[in-house]
Amino acid sequence: MPARSARLLAGLLATAGATHLLYPKPYDAIVPSQLPGSARAWTQGSAAAELALAAAVALPATRKAGALLTAGFFVAVFPANVKMAYDWRHRREPYRSAAIARLPVQAPLVLWALKVSRNAAR
Repeated sequence: MPARSARLLAGLLATAGATHLLYPKPYDAIVPSQLPGSARAWTQGSAAAELALAAAVALPATRKAGALLTAGFFVAVFPANVKMAYDWRHRREPYRSAAIARLPVQAPLVLWALKVSRNAAR
């Protein structure tokens, strides 16, 4: 079961990384303007990080470290979710609710990555 959970997490990360590359505009829009550089550069960097994390989590030899880094990554991208919820506060339903619903989802993702890391240590 732990290996399956790790594969699912790696799949989630790989899918997210691919969508960042294939459909960057929605991701560009949620990059906080306080960050230096272009939003597209942050979107592409995020895609590269997600793909690298997916590979690290998928491989048993790097799973523990990859999953720990994934937990940190999920925390680091939380401000983009906050920005999206703020920016979408005047949109019609279901968009507004979807943006708000993303906020609490980050916590289970962090916990999932930490659990994968703990299980990899065994």
